[in-house]
Amino acid sequence: MNTLATDGELTHDSTSRTLKTSRGDLHYHVAGNGPPLLMLHGGGPGVSGWHNFRGNLPLFAKHFTAYILDMPGFGKSYSSKGSPLLAAPPAVLDFLDGMEISKLAVIGNSMGGGVASGLAAEHPERVTRLVTIGGVGMPIFSPGPPEGIKLLRQFCQDSTRERLIAWMESMVFDQGLITEELVEMRWQAANKPGVLEDLRGLFDPQAMAAMATRGAGNPFTRFTNIQAPTLLTWGRDDRVTPLDGFLVPMRVIPKCEVHVFYDCGHWVMIERKQEWESAVLSFLLRDIPG
Repeated sequence: MNTLATDGELTHDSTSRTLKTSRGDLHYHVAGNGPPLLMLHGGGPGVSGWHNFRGNLPLFAKHFTAYILDMPGFGKSYSSKGSPLLAAPPAVLDFLDGMEISKLAVIGNSMGGGVASGLAAEHPERVTRLVTIGGVGMPIFSPGPPEGIKLLRQFCQDSTRERLIAWMESMVFDQGLITEELVEMRWQAANKPGVLEDLRGLFDPQAMAAMATRGAGNPFTRFTNIQAPTLLTWGRDDRVTPLDGFLVPMRVIPKCEVHVFYDCGHWVMIERKQEWESAVLSFLLRDIPG
């Protein structure tokens, strides 16, 4: 198992690794020493594990062997050849098996939260603690699809820089976070060969229908099967997965708690970085001797 000590700056290249699997190469980042922790990114134009969690990695690496996995279909790991939503769960299992990790804590952002909750429900013996950032739940008051999902669909249909910016602005409460540098980084990543084709697979009708029928089509079954202590984190002003989505999983996941961050959109781990890290680290360290 390749790990990186936390001495010095953690850069993209110094933490970058590749795992060969039967389905293709999985790219990931790793840093730190300690109990294993896996971080799963969300879905969207130009997304990667590094883009989502690079700011959080230094803190978590002080306490864990922290892994940031790039799921298939986003340009760094193998192509999803269809919906990244459907390619992600088997890829995560391949990663855990390839790294010889029997169980670990998992953090999932947006789409990654859905993948992480599925892992915790279908393989409860492998997840010790679960943290999600939006992405999980059943909105019961908000109409659908949410604004952020509509904007993502529009970008997939007409992939212009202007539509990318509109989608990115729906991710945050503080519009000042959407800098020209960030836009350019996401634009370049989104336009790598094959990435847009895989991204459009997020809205493939057959893939969406397959996702709807997973777990016998009953989301309550998935939630009640999650045995790991679970922390749902949410931005109060989330325009991608509206806040009311947490009500059902909060009630039916057996060991569940919720932390809501005010003046915060969908990218909680970026927009409210310090507060989110404090809440999550406290939750993750409860069972670990000091």
